[in-house]
Amino acid sequence: MRTLLATLLCLTALAAPSYAADPAPLPTGTDLDYQLGGPAYVPDNVGIVVRDRTAEPATGVYNICYVNGFQTQPDAKRFWRTHRDLLLQDARGRLVEDEAWGEWLLDIRTPSKRARLASIVGRWTAGCARNGFDAVEYDNLDSFSRSRGLVKARHAKAFAQLLVAQAHDAGLAAGQKNWSEWDGTRAGFDFAVSEQCGRYDECGSYVDHYGEQVLVIEYRARDFAKTCRAYGEQLAVVLRDLDLSPDGVRRWC
Repeated sequence: MRTLLATLLCLTALAAPSYAADPAPLPTGTDLDYQLGGPAYVPDNVGIVVRDRTAEPATGVYNICYVNGFQTQPDAKRFWRTHRDLLLQDARGRLVEDEAWGEWLLDIRTPSKRARLASIVGRWTAGCARNGFDAVEYDNLDSFSRSRGLVKARHAKAFAQLLVAQAHDAGLAAGQKNWSEWDGTRAGFDFAVSEQCGRYDECGSYVDHYGEQVLVIEYRARDFAKTCRAYGEQLAVVLRDLDLSPDGVRRWC
């Protein structure tokens, strides 16, 4: 009996789930670089770097892994053609895309499709953790607004909860990408990444939800200057070129 009990205790311990450490919050009092167009030199003033999930994290800084969570990457069309049923289609079977970037929208309208898509995105998220990233941002939470009314806000919220849970299970902080109107902390997001909140007068909404845990990317010099005047002492703000090229525009407040 004593041997049997010891064996059962051993098996129980082996079967017990292992939980990742709590994700580290964004550092404050440092600058951000948004390097999705390719890795670039990281200057001394920068302590936070965002890179694509296919890139290596930078050395000695807080690294955020960029993952397409709600729409596809333009160079991933071959992969997604084999998962066409998970792509959003209109009534005539045509794929719906974010026309500004040529990216197809994912079909997150049903629990079963959300689960299958979360499995795919979850593998990418786990890869970010293995590669040494500290956090992940999922592009783009507000993709539903470009779905011609096919995807609703409630679908995005439900899918966001799945993605955030996967990030936390992997030990990564999770970033809300855009959609200032919604308080993503309700889904468990730890910080926000906003493109052009100064241009559209949205920065205050993110600050209301996340305090100093907000990263801002502006693409026009006048918007950058405006954002720096209002939030430069509080938030990490960077001016970048639209292509986010390694040798492109990079300025800080």
